[in-house]
Amino acid sequence: MQILILLVQIAILVGVVLLHVAYATYFERKIIGHMQVRMGPMLVGWHGLLQPIADGIKSFFKEDIIPEQADKPLFLAAPIICLVSMMVSLAVLPFAKGWALADINIGLLFIFAMSSLASYGIILAGWASNSKYTLLGGMRSMAQVISYEISLGLSLVGVMMLSGSLNLTQIVEAQGSSFTGMYIFTQPVAFFVFFVAMLAETNRVPFDLPEAETELVSGYCTEYSGMRYAMFFMAEYIGMFVMASIGVVCFLGGWNGPFNVPFFPPIWFILKVYLIMFVFIWIRATLPRYRYDQLMTIGWKLLIPLALGNIFFTGLVKIVIN
Repeated sequence: MQILILLVQIAILVGVVLLHVAYATYFERKIIGHMQVRMGPMLVGWHGLLQPIADGIKSFFKEDIIPEQADKPLFLAAPIICLVSMMVSLAVLPFAKGWALADINIGLLFIFAMSSLASYGIILAGWASNSKYTLLGGMRSMAQVISYEISLGLSLVGVMMLSGSLNLTQIVEAQGSSFTGMYIFTQPVAFFVFFVAMLAETNRVPFDLPEAETELVSGYCTEYSGMRYAMFFMAEYIGMFVMASIGVVCFLGGWNGPFNVPFFPPIWFILKVYLIMFVFIWIRATLPRYRYDQLMTIGWKLLIPLALGNIFFTGLVKIVIN
């Protein structure tokens, strides 16, 4: 019976997240459209509301082309690795107290592991496609992940020190019992490092160099078509949701409302996630892509020293207070 309940919970979570992914693309196109003084999708349904459904049907029925010289097993596996690793990350996200499929003590570490695994899918896609454009995109992704996962992990060490836990639920509860109610006020430098590294981790503008349409056609997914192409973008938007959720859990108080305003906890959580995702979209409409050397410089010479300095300062404050 417990297994049946768990399967139903998994099905509900996957269904809700996939619906979110479909309409995250719709809202991104509409928001960027209005920012650029145009309408965005308008033809399919009222104000284009059925456009994501039409796009999904189109992708499902498009021909699945595999290059003749590609490494077929790896070529087929790459988008599945990306999508599954991102989907698995959802299991440890607490949308409210007790609202997590798996409330494990190393939830934060688990999400880092799954995020790293997703990058292997991108690297494999770049290698297996047997194209110079995809290979360059895969190599860029590999270097980007190595650079920015270090600063991403270091940015959350201060949060771990303050909460004393890697459990996501306990991190939220620790913030609720603190004076400010959110770690963004006590860890502003860590939040800045986390946010910039999060953009690079999800390959979003201005750090979308693994795709870089103007340089590499479509980067690592140039040779993909149909649903396999769609899987990469599903993984990207699920990754955005997961990283935004980590930002909410670790810095914005999770499901706790501002000033402890009583309300349905998951609503607060989702509103904060969508706030971060709106900033994702806003940045895409505003900033140009960085050059590759600038990407590396920011990661190694700015973010990592800032994160290490924040860890030192946080430890110093804890020693003085205690």
